[in-house]
Amino acid sequence: MSNHRELAMQAKAWPFEEARKVLARIGGKIPEKGYVLFQTGYGPSGLPHIGTFGEVARTTMVRNAFEQLSDIPTKLFCFSDDLDGFRKVPDNLPNKDMLAANIGQPLSKVPDPFGEYESLGHHNNARLRQFLDSFGFQYDFLSATEVYQSGQFDKALLEILINYDKIMDVMLPTLGKERQATYSPFMPICPKTGKVLQVPVEETNVDAGTISFRDEGGDLIEVPIIGGNCKLQWKPDWAMRQYALDVDYEMSGKDLIDSVKLGKKIQKVLGCKGPETFTYELFLDEQGQKISKSKGNGLSMEEWLTYAPQESLALFMYNKPRTAKKLYFDIIPRTVDDYLTFKGKVDEQDESKLFENPAWHIHTGNVPSEQTSLSFGILLNLASVCNANDADRLWGFIKQYAPEASPESTPFLDKLVGFAVRYYQDFVKPKLQYRAPEGKEVKALNDLLLVLKGLPVGTRAEDIQTEVYTIGKEHEFDNLRDWFKCLYEVLLGQSQGPRMGTFFALYGLDESIKLIERALAGEDLSAEV
Repeated sequence: MSNHRELAMQAKAWPFEEARKVLARIGGKIPEKGYVLFQTGYGPSGLPHIGTFGEVARTTMVRNAFEQLSDIPTKLFCFSDDLDGFRKVPDNLPNKDMLAANIGQPLSKVPDPFGEYESLGHHNNARLRQFLDSFGFQYDFLSATEVYQSGQFDKALLEILINYDKIMDVMLPTLGKERQATYSPFMPICPKTGKVLQVPVEETNVDAGTISFRDEGGDLIEVPIIGGNCKLQWKPDWAMRQYALDVDYEMSGKDLIDSVKLGKKIQKVLGCKGPETFTYELFLDEQGQKISKSKGNGLSMEEWLTYAPQESLALFMYNKPRTAKKLYFDIIPRTVDDYLTFKGKVDEQDESKLFENPAWHIHTGNVPSEQTSLSFGILLNLASVCNANDADRLWGFIKQYAPEASPESTPFLDKLVGFAVRYYQDFVKPKLQYRAPEGKEVKALNDLLLVLKGLPVGTRAEDIQTEVYTIGKEHEFDNLRDWFKCLYEVLLGQSQGPRMGTFFALYGLDESIKLIERALAGEDLSAEV
């Protein structure tokens, strides 16, 4: 075993812990199908939401970790349950009357309310794939409609039919009395209306491979269960899919713990052990409520990516997957800067430390070399003091601070600048609250003004920071944090802020001096100058 492999076997990062479970599951040998299969599932009843992305991102991290442990080939299936019946019109879709008229139809048959694709299912599948592709995920996309109709699930569906009574024994205790009276794991697709029906099955015929049911008009109809003529209820469907495809690993949210247990019982009936599983906690909106694709609450992928790079979203997914986390706009700046911190450590870490670095997992081991000397937070502060409306405004200051930087030579920094301007305009600017200095703050600011005026052009940020720190000590603030809080509130209009030495160096000594003079003169710092 190589040193690289040994380090991977010992790595404590959660994707490696999960990958070792998969390796143990297969006994370190290539499965009969020729590869290890990771799977994610998606219900395209509403627009793809950030939780779906998170599941693919996290599963990809486990897959990448597995590939450091073994040379066994791997695949990732992203499976869309688009043969499921359309049950409810989501709040965030247009053409609600048209959609309501198609309740009960398979999602792959419901017309696209946006008029762009063959169906609602095709539209939502395309949206999901566009986002997954933009992140560079390597995956195979599977449509339930296509897989059912192709016959790929036929053998597994016949096993469900053979074990119909045993599976009913698993399912019925989990249902209420009213649902028990009508439940069947098979949902026939009505030959007359095309609807996916949730109706009682009156007879099963194993030899013929059929079920009989009464349609909405009361007629007794017999249909084959194979070839896309029937769809399984989602819990048996999930278990059947894992059985039919021989899935080795699949993760799911905390809200599906009971469904995972149920699936394993069904798989035991079918004679298989099922995949290794991982339960992650749910994302919450600002009010602490679970985010939902039908409600459209919480942050969408589009919204996050309007204000921050995709790497920061991947970091949010990596961090503490077993801990419930609020997902709203205020967390974006800190997450971006955490990513920059992790990325900045890569060049100085040996391989054992790299396996613990989130940036390694985010970039599947190929971390970009471009380093960023400015944090997202300080770019936001710079946008605030110069009331930036466009990136050019910020770049004017950045080029003075770091002449080697430019939109062309540092493209990632250029992206951050654009994100910072948008985030400032939409979230920072409306909340800015400047105040006038009080008491000894006035004397401290006047002394800071004198010190800055005496510094030569090009003074390093660290040296400026030392001067700022010294003035705070000299004026005997009870807590030096009170001095820095004064600078943030008086000069930046916020209660928190950057290292002021770096900020003054970036903004420029002359501009910083003017800013302090305006504050001491009682001018409105929110007004453009």
